[in-house]
Amino acid sequence: MGWLVFAAAMKILSVVGNRPQFIKSAPLSLALRNKVDEVVLHTGQHYDPELSQIFFDELELGEPEYRLEVGSGTHAEQTGRMLPGIEQALLAEAPDAALVYGDTNSTLAGGLAAAKLGVPVAHVEAGLRSFDRSMPEELNRMLVDDLSTLLFCPSDAAVENLRREGIIEGVRQVGDVMMDANLRLTPLARDRSNALAGAGVEPGSYLLLTLHREANVEPEPLRSVVAALEDIDEPIVFPAHPRTRTALEKAGVLLPGPVRLLPPAGYLDFAALASQARLVLTDSGGVQKEAYWYSVPCITLRTSTEWAETVTTGWNRLVGTETEAIVAAVAGASAPGEHPPLYGDGHASERIVQALLDTISGR
Repeated sequence: MGWLVFAAAMKILSVVGNRPQFIKSAPLSLALRNKVDEVVLHTGQHYDPELSQIFFDELELGEPEYRLEVGSGTHAEQTGRMLPGIEQALLAEAPDAALVYGDTNSTLAGGLAAAKLGVPVAHVEAGLRSFDRSMPEELNRMLVDDLSTLLFCPSDAAVENLRREGIIEGVRQVGDVMMDANLRLTPLARDRSNALAGAGVEPGSYLLLTLHREANVEPEPLRSVVAALEDIDEPIVFPAHPRTRTALEKAGVLLPGPVRLLPPAGYLDFAALASQARLVLTDSGGVQKEAYWYSVPCITLRTSTEWAETVTTGWNRLVGTETEAIVAAVAGASAPGEHPPLYGDGHASERIVQALLDTISGR
């Protein structure tokens, strides 16, 4: 009679902390099920229920085994408060790898804590570069890429960025996990969401605005953006980040009449709004991609982007926060004739899981 050998399941500690990371982790968590033991740690970087719990509910994410609830603060304060809790979880769970997403303080803290303990770091969205080191996100992603054992890139350009920096080992071009979520959930969003009715708008008849980056909610750029909104004669739906609401109140800035100010939107409501807008204005990285996938022209309220392909195809325009530039871009916005596929085919999650299994098992 032969011996039966049962290998212990591979264990992954997934570190998440904000809205984009919840979205990215959803299809990957689904792909990990029944193959890998995933332990989820929520840093609490986004702690408002409208930016956190609603995504766990809508995306059917399991309850995190660890919640750090670090709250707000400077970049250094947030990152510093995360490190001890992540380290304790790593020591308690002894995972085969730590999975981190994107470019936030949660990403950096997860990568640092794991690397210091000798736990391999797997970075989803590796290799992105805006080439603007004044952005905290740029520093975060560069540092985490340097710490990572597995680097999962969403595009060939990201692979090339890493090659130029001398990072070749462990690099995989897998596509974008947000595309996986987009293909699965957008049809549900249009069927189930009442967000357009709630905002009092019809498909194709409004602009969608998101504005939350730290540099853009300072008084001067904030007033400049709002001045542009005053000169736009179309309904503008604005699901505002809590940081932005606070900044508007502190600066004493009043939004003009055409702006429909809403609470932060969950994934399904936001997908419904973004996919049926005439035009998207944003300073978010992820929203630039979402607009592209929805075939909605995008105006980015920044002067650099890590998603350069959306600009070179003509679907995205970088304008910064100057009033005149925003107004002119809105007036001249239209959909280009061609829409080439970008950032994968909806199967990035499966490729990531297979790479994790192959690499950690030593095959």
